[in-house]
Formats: sequence, C-alpha cells, structure tokens
Amino acid sequence: MFWLFGLLTPFFGTNLTIWLALVAVATVYLYRSVRKRQSYWQNKGIKCIKPAFLTGSLSVVRNKSFAEKILEVYNEFPGERYHGMYQFLCPTLVIKDPDLIKQITVKEFDHFVNHRQIADAGADPFWNKNLFASRDERWRDLRSTLSPSFTSNKMRIMYKLIEECAQQFVEYFQKQSKDLVELEMKDTFSRYTNDVIATTAFGVTCDSLKDKTNKFYLMGKDASDFGGWRILKFFAYGISPTLARLLRVKVIPSAVSDYFSKIIDETVQARKEKHIVRPDMIHLLLEAQKGRQHHDEEVKVSEGFSSVSESEVTKNRRKQEITLEDITSQAFVFFLAGFETISTLLTFAFYELAVNQDVQNRLREEIQSVTEELTYETLLGMKYLDMVVSEALRKWPAAVLTDREVSKEFTIQPTEPGEKPLLLEKGIVCWLPMFAIHRDPRFYPEPEKFDPERFSDENKHKINPTMYMPFGAGPRNCIGSRFALLEAKLIMFHLLKKFQVVTVGKTPDPLVLDKVQINLTAEGGMWLGLKKIE
Repeated sequence: MFWLFGLLTPFFGTNLTIWLALVAVATVYLYRSVRKRQSYWQNKGIKCIKPAFLTGSLSVVRNKSFAEKILEVYNEFPGERYHGMYQFLCPTLVIKDPDLIKQITVKEFDHFVNHRQIADAGADPFWNKNLFASRDERWRDLRSTLSPSFTSNKMRIMYKLIEECAQQFVEYFQKQSKDLVELEMKDTFSRYTNDVIATTAFGVTCDSLKDKTNKFYLMGKDASDFGGWRILKFFAYGISPTLARLLRVKVIPSAVSDYFSKIIDETVQARKEKHIVRPDMIHLLLEAQKGRQHHDEEVKVSEGFSSVSESEVTKNRRKQEITLEDITSQAFVFFLAGFETISTLLTFAFYELAVNQDVQNRLREEIQSVTEELTYETLLGMKYLDMVVSEALRKWPAAVLTDREVSKEFTIQPTEPGEKPLLLEKGIVCWLPMFAIHRDPRFYPEPEKFDPERFSDENKHKINPTMYMPFGAGPRNCIGSRFALLEAKLIMFHLLKKFQVVTVGKTPDPLVLDKVQINLTAEGGMWLGLKKIE
C-alpha cells in the first residue's frame, strides 16, 4: 500500500495520505470488531458453525433453498442439545432438545417473550404495531385483547364467508370446458387465500380467478414477496441494526401499507356511519376496540391435532387500547400470514395427494360420506382430513423456523456429560427450526415419507407434542391457527369432492425447492392437474 501512497501523493498532497491512513485504521477496527462479535460462542466453549466474515453461518449466495439450509444447520452437530451459529453478526443458538424447547417456549417464557426485532419501530410503525412484532408488555396486553376474536366460536361466525370463497373457487373450475385443467398451484391457491382474507379481514369481496389482476391481489403479491432485492433489507438489519435504523429500512413498502390503511379507514368509516354489522374480522376488532370481546365458552368439538390453545399467560390481563392504526396493522399481518402460509400449505398438501393417490382416494371416501349440508362441526369432525392436514403441516411447515430473543438473562443447566452451564445474555437469539425438527428421524421415523397414519388415534400418542409446532409453540404460538385450519380444510373438502388432483407433464419430479425465495416454494412452480370426477 505504501507504493500507492508515494504514487498518488504528488497529485493529491499529504491529505490523501491522511485519508488513506484513516481508511486503513477504520478497516482494521471493523475487522477486529466483526471477529470479536463472531467469536461469541467460541469464547463460551460452545460448538459452533464457523462463520464467514461479516455474513456469518448462512451463505448469502445459496446453492440450496432456505429450508434445506436450515436442515443442514440443524444436522451440523448430531447428538448435541444445542449449538451456535451466526446470523451475520448476531450470535444465535440452535435448539434441538425437546425438554429445552419446552423450557424456552413454555416453562421459562418470561425469559423469552419476544421475537427478534427486524425493523425499527420509529422507521416502520405500520409493521411494529402488529401482534407478531410487538414486544414485552405491549405484546401481552395486545394478545389478551385480540385472542377473544380468534376463538372457535368466532371462527364459526366467519365459517360461511370462508365457505362462500371455497365454493366460488371450485365453481370456477367446474365451468371450464376441459376435463383436465393444468394449474400452477401456488398462484392458484394464493388467489383463494387472497379472496378469503379480503372478505374476512377487510370486508372486500374479490374473485381473483376471474379478475386476475385485481388490485387487492396484486398488492398481496407485492407484500408477500421477500425474494430478490428485498432480502437486502434483512441483510442490512442483520449486519447492523443501527445502520438499518438510520436508513429507515421498512419491512413493508409504503405503497402497500398506504393501500391497506386506506381500505381499513374507509371500511370502518362506512360501518360506523351506516351502522353496518358483518361477521368478519374487522367487526371483531372493532368490538375489541370497544372492550366488548371476552373469552367465551368454546365450541365443544375437536379442532384437530394441529390446533393450538390460548395460554393462561395472556388471559385476564388488562386490555390494550386499540387504535385504528392498530386495527389496520393487525388486519394486514393477518392478511400477510393467511395469503402466504395457507397457500403454501395447500400447495404442498395437494402435491402430496397427487403423488399419493391412495391417500387421496381414502380422503375422498370420507368427504363423499358427508351427504347432508356441510357444517362447521361436521368439517372439524372429519378425522382423516385432519390426519392429512396434520401430516402436510409436519412435512411442509410454511414457517420453516421461529425464534425467541432472550429478554432477561437465562442459564441453560447441564444435563449431559461434559456440558457446562451456559449463560445467555439479554438480546441473544434462539432458533427453533421447525422444518428440520419435523424431519428428524428421532421424532418422525421415515421423515421424508408422507404418512397421515402418524396422526391416527392409534399412533398420535407417539408424537412428542413439543416437537410438533407448525404454528409455533407456547404463549407466542400463532393466534390464527384455527382460522388457517378452517380455511384449508374447507377448500380441500369442496375441491376433492368434485375433482381428482393428478400429476401432469410439468409436475416437478423430483421436487426441488426454490433457492431464491425465503418462502417455501417449488422451483419452477408446482404444476398439477384438476380432473373432473364423473
């Protein structure tokens, strides 16, 4: 470098030398700072995936899908209850032991209340007001306020709205002149989930199969796209939360948040002025705003193996005051979760039914055995349907991992020979990699096999409930699990009653997961056929 100083100094003077020296000092400082932060687990004597400089344990350029990379990380140290890795500069502990997962998510929940923050509250208030992003006492109070809106009784109220969307979906394909219609299923089912969320959460009626470019659908596609350049947002926050705050990095583009905010504002105003009451989520959130929502007596019907219940941690707390901005944020995150995760579940569930015709035939027999009008109770009482959905959620959980951030110091006590107590300081992140846990042969023999019999009455007791978490675990589980299951089961019932789902020429074989999208997606699309049943 000194030869460069000598070459350029005559042209730029001694100031150049000073600037280059400062750059050199800054470079050395940056290097040492990064290496110090990426030595956290080594200094504690914890087995750890060796990090790359700055980018950490996960390669920025992937040769595998994000889900498969998580599986690779999980399997790095067989036999260990946990091990370390780095999300860029953030020390992260990968949790693999059932007792430790239960301790973190349930028994010692007070030490692990929050998810890791992915956007600054000041820079992105639209995102940070929602339940998923809320933290500490605000999360507790908000969950207590909102949870009465998601009980089974409330799902029963919205049942007809969802069923109308399912019937509209099926009728569209029944009217097609072809006996076999080839479809890219992710796009197709995202149109169904879009219409369901539009009517139940925003009071907007859509038919996204007929009107393929309706603005509500296009905004939903934009909001749920976390591939391409948008990944850089998360890179920025992973490398330097301070820099991300300075740059005012947002999770959701302003055009999207403004669009959905306007819809909610106009809908709420119209309902108040015209005294409109509609059995949907906006009505329930407005009732919560008035303090009229309380935990009611649940419908006495089994909701299925996958459903999660509300924790006592958030019941009977003081109610959080809900503003119109809060309602908008909750409705939007409800939309985002429903649009992406449920369409992903349906895409992979129907793929498994297409390649496992014996399972599909048995499920159709159960569906066709329902000769009277389908009711909420009848749908939830269908055992084989629940087994199929539970296995699809096991093999293909739409959220491949969840996390918990240490909110106050916690020590993991040793239970195995050679272990030492591990102190986790405030701010350390723990990963619960559901995709990998659900494919661990210790808990699920032949994990790559699609086998609904795992969830039969004879076998389901063999499953460790702690290691089955398609909707998360503990008090911070998914508040909308009942809604998701109802939406998925309704479309499966109505579609399989009229159509056989089959493989076609473009069906992926073997199935390869997309390497670009963070979301669980098939590379090249998930192409299947709907064949009319005579």
